[in-house]
Amino acid sequence: MDMEYLTITLNLLGAVAAGGIIGLERSYHGRPAGFRTHTLVCLASSLLMLVTLYQWKWLPGAPLDTIRTDPTRMAQGIMTGIGFLGAGVIFKEGFTVRGLTTAASIWITAAIGILVGIGFYMPAILATILTLGTLSVFRRIESWMPSHFYAHHDIRFDRNDAMTEQEVRQILSEHGFTIANMSYRITDDGASFEYRMILQTTNARNTATLAAYLRNLKQVRTFHISPTGD
Repeated sequence: MDMEYLTITLNLLGAVAAGGIIGLERSYHGRPAGFRTHTLVCLASSLLMLVTLYQWKWLPGAPLDTIRTDPTRMAQGIMTGIGFLGAGVIFKEGFTVRGLTTAASIWITAAIGILVGIGFYMPAILATILTLGTLSVFRRIESWMPSHFYAHHDIRFDRNDAMTEQEVRQILSEHGFTIANMSYRITDDGASFEYRMILQTTNARNTATLAAYLRNLKQVRTFHISPTGD
């Protein structure tokens, strides 16, 4: 009995440690689900799997053949429930979707908790290390890799003093942007004409340069540049 309680304690403490380590990385980067959330997710997953490992303790006086529980169903139920928690940290800001990486980290933290709960420590430790590597090291690799950056861009002029589309395209091209698509709009009061587009560039710093240039153009009434990304 004492060994069983020791095993349970070690499994739960291991889950707290694994979830806490991953959560610290998320908290450091200011994500909505951080240290405590990941710790609780991993601990809950481990605790629920312990229920299936010690199912004979549910009814102490009953024969062992009375209770038959499939542990894989518990694991499936845990991962389904985590899906709702993960959806809660994903949010849409304008045309940008954020929180996908945090949702994925919650999902894998639950999986690690399941492994710890059944005492499968070697893959749980390896998964924790790989998860931290993906969240931290891969972030740096991603920043070094050449990639395309996208931004949503709106620019507004007086209706009778609007730049032509060719002029707008020329300004964007000079600042290192290409236009993925463009739409046109006259405001409800009929006083302004607006271009709306999605911009593409290989250098994210171009957005600041473009914003500084547009700020000094008296012909521009308002503009909005919103980079996309997680």
